[in-house]
Amino acid sequence: MTEAVLNPGLDHDACGVGFVARLSAAGSHEIVELALTALDRLTHRGGVDSDGLSGDGAGLLLPIPEEFFRSRAQEEIALRWLVEILGLPAGTGAGFVTGATMANFSALAAARHALLERAGWDVESDGLFGAPPINVIVGDEVHVSLLKALAMLGLGRNRIVRVPADGQGRMRADALPKIAEPAIVCVQAGNVNSGAFDPAREICSAAHAAGAWVHVDGAFGLWAAAVPSRAYLLAGVEQADSWATDAHKWLNVPYDSGIAFVREPQHLQAAMSVNAAYLVRGEKREPNQFTPEMSRRARGVEIWAALRTLGRAGMSELIEQNCRGAARFAEGLKAAGYKILNEVALNQVLVSFNSDETTRRVITAVQEDGTCWCGGTVWRGRAAMRISVSSWATTDGDVERSLAAIIRVAAREISGRA
Repeated sequence: MTEAVLNPGLDHDACGVGFVARLSAAGSHEIVELALTALDRLTHRGGVDSDGLSGDGAGLLLPIPEEFFRSRAQEEIALRWLVEILGLPAGTGAGFVTGATMANFSALAAARHALLERAGWDVESDGLFGAPPINVIVGDEVHVSLLKALAMLGLGRNRIVRVPADGQGRMRADALPKIAEPAIVCVQAGNVNSGAFDPAREICSAAHAAGAWVHVDGAFGLWAAAVPSRAYLLAGVEQADSWATDAHKWLNVPYDSGIAFVREPQHLQAAMSVNAAYLVRGEKREPNQFTPEMSRRARGVEIWAALRTLGRAGMSELIEQNCRGAARFAEGLKAAGYKILNEVALNQVLVSFNSDETTRRVITAVQEDGTCWCGGTVWRGRAAMRISVSSWATTDGDVERSLAAIIRVAAREISGRA
């Protein structure tokens, strides 16, 4: 064991097969040290020890195994922490990819492999021509990144079965069609507009009874598992077979950081790995056997740094603070006379300023005002301002200033056209 500091002398061999990025005395090493310094300012109450996450204050210098300095081992440490904090089954494997689109793609590729292998078909060798067709079931509010992944996998966007959603965008479990094998049922954890969660427990029960694979698109919502007061939203999600999320969302690491989790990692490895004479394989896990890319950067660095700094308590506090901010936006805008269109259970707020035309005008004016930035969307056929509170840096004071600015701008825009 050693008191770990970032090693400026890592070379190509230490990075492992498949990594093009190197941690050296210049560049990446400096970036990681800056990241650690910045992340340390987020909280001093959470930390981790060499056995995993811990909720109580640990410092930055902790005993860490020597093999930590190899990127393969670093990803394994980050993976172990992620599985624990997200409440996923022990033994779950993962690939560290570019974002939620590729996380969905990778996890669904594992599903395609597992289902067709069960049917006696080798999809990686023989392709989809002549293969048993896979039935794909999604909610009516499915995110476009999942549809893109299905298209890239040859499963199509138009041949999916859409299940009606309720007024918050949740898939209605009572409206699930009869499921015929082989099948994939896609659950959504955190609607991009409303923040709502599909009823995972009921869907998993029905899907597994029919022999289907259940995949969870949890780009944002999966992180709610880190917060005891929000974990109920994810009831039953741990029963799924695969999950996709974005570390560059609530973990607040830089862009280009998604994660594809699979309960039985051999299916992900079978879907993603290739072999060649020049690729020297060892006994340890090779990261590029679990991702679409062979040449890839060491994404585990930032994830490890964020989790090591925040710990379980810090992660929970960050998310809870954002959810509290969303609730305050909803409360203040409703009190000002504006219509809140969603049940604010997470960090998303949808607000309408009377007519669609006025709402769009208010959105533009708020953006031009510059106090905060809020985008527009369409929800259930109605124009809405979409407020998404997701940054570690957003304080209660920021929320109050932003709320006051939105109300001020809205009042001006509405009275100016009266």
